[in-house]
Amino acid sequence: MTSRPFPGFGLGLRKEHYEAVLAQQPALGWFEILTENYLVDGGKPLHYLDRIRADYPLAMHGVSLSIGGTDPLNREYLARLKALIARVEPLWVSDHLCWTGVDGLNLHDLLPLPYTEEALGHVVARVGQVQDFLGRRILLENVSSYLSYPESAMPEWEFLAQVAERADCLILLDINNIYVSARNHGFDPDAYLAAIPPERVWQFHLAGHTDLGEVVIDTHDHPVRREVWNLFARAAARFGPVATMIERDDHIPPLETLLQELDQARRIAEPLWTHEAA
Repeated sequence: MTSRPFPGFGLGLRKEHYEAVLAQQPALGWFEILTENYLVDGGKPLHYLDRIRADYPLAMHGVSLSIGGTDPLNREYLARLKALIARVEPLWVSDHLCWTGVDGLNLHDLLPLPYTEEALGHVVARVGQVQDFLGRRILLENVSSYLSYPESAMPEWEFLAQVAERADCLILLDINNIYVSARNHGFDPDAYLAAIPPERVWQFHLAGHTDLGEVVIDTHDHPVRREVWNLFARAAARFGPVATMIERDDHIPPLETLLQELDQARRIAEPLWTHEAA
């Protein structure tokens, strides 16, 4: 397996920060872009993308692959994705282990799968098709979930690990999503971490959520919460140096605020990784 790259700590690139990034040149290892924002023929998104790409490595993160869906893979989408990859030359390309619609209807949500052998074989086959088309391995992210299927025959973490091993793809481990789903479904988040093969994990996501007591919702509109920081520390200790970033998609604060929050991730992880290297 290709050795895992480690560009350090990064942020999700949002349009609210384009000008600040260009003006301030923050000391970041990389940015993650939302793929669908740049599947356009021109205009401001690509203008800023090209300028920021000149200064920072970029990773591409999509929401439309619907790798678990039953509709045929969208070849037009894949062709546009491949063209953007050629333009960006990203560190890696990721999407979600989910389905997003049926019969040509995009529900604009990341919907969980039933964790069955049938679904596993279906996803593995589709990942193979995507990777063959793109000529590269992709990362799949665990999603937050609010329902489960009685048909499921294995826990989510086993399903994710099996997809990665059988399809020879990689994993974007979203620490906040693990916490959110663990609260909603009553499982042990550390059991999740323990089941994931470390060599497959190439990226961590950190984000905020909304805790309503009976249900926790992955909203990306708050700072990272203490419980997620604690889980991140345990993930950092288990998996070693993994590219780490913070997502913020609503109530977006000034860039400096997110840089300060990212420093907290650095303060948590770097001593663990330095100790491991020693």
